[in-house]
Amino acid sequence: MAESKKQQNSTHSVQEEMAKQTLDLLLGYFLRKCRHLYYRAKESVGHHKRDIVVCRVEEACESLEETKVQFEDALERFRDLMQVEAGGLDVRYKILKHQLDLSQAKANTVRDRILSIEEVSEALFIEWEAELEQYTNRSLRAQSRTKLKSSRQRYSRLIKTMRQAEDKIQPVLAAFKDQVLFLKHNLNAQAIAALQHEFLEISLDIAQLIRAMEKSIEEANGFVLTLVEQRALPGPQ
Repeated sequence: MAESKKQQNSTHSVQEEMAKQTLDLLLGYFLRKCRHLYYRAKESVGHHKRDIVVCRVEEACESLEETKVQFEDALERFRDLMQVEAGGLDVRYKILKHQLDLSQAKANTVRDRILSIEEVSEALFIEWEAELEQYTNRSLRAQSRTKLKSSRQRYSRLIKTMRQAEDKIQPVLAAFKDQVLFLKHNLNAQAIAALQHEFLEISLDIAQLIRAMEKSIEEANGFVLTLVEQRALPGPQ
């Protein structure tokens, strides 16, 4: 009886796993179709994938710049907190908590915009690769293939630097959150003294984060320039 029940449970688990895999495949297919229709609709009104990539990279740069400014502001608020008298700690805590929430929101936007760049860039490169075979002019095909290779290399560097910047955000947010929670539970002068050392470490982390964001923005500008140059290249004949 126990063995039979065990077999039934095993069979049920296998069926659940198969159902999950089937659902994942269907969802993946559905999302690809949706993206395809979205790009077709955009192209029908003159917005090609290359233009969409440029737009999304520029949006990501804006988010990185805004996030950099937000972390700088949060650090300044933290610095102010180190100098306040005990009687104003409750107000300062609320200000710092607000800064933490803003920083988290900016970080989420950066993450989402990096994902959007990856999505449309993948579609662009697949289309570009396929269209190489449409050329009848070998010289133009070779030029386009070279441009494709160059664009992919710039894209890889761009995503790598953006991911490196994004990876630096979460540890800073985690440390920042720890200090906000500590302050919440210890609204007294001793708490301020205890945060002094942590403040120095967070300052160094934010400085490194800002340098990573600036590097990402510089790489993004180079990638956008590479894509803009492609507009001057003749298409398949």
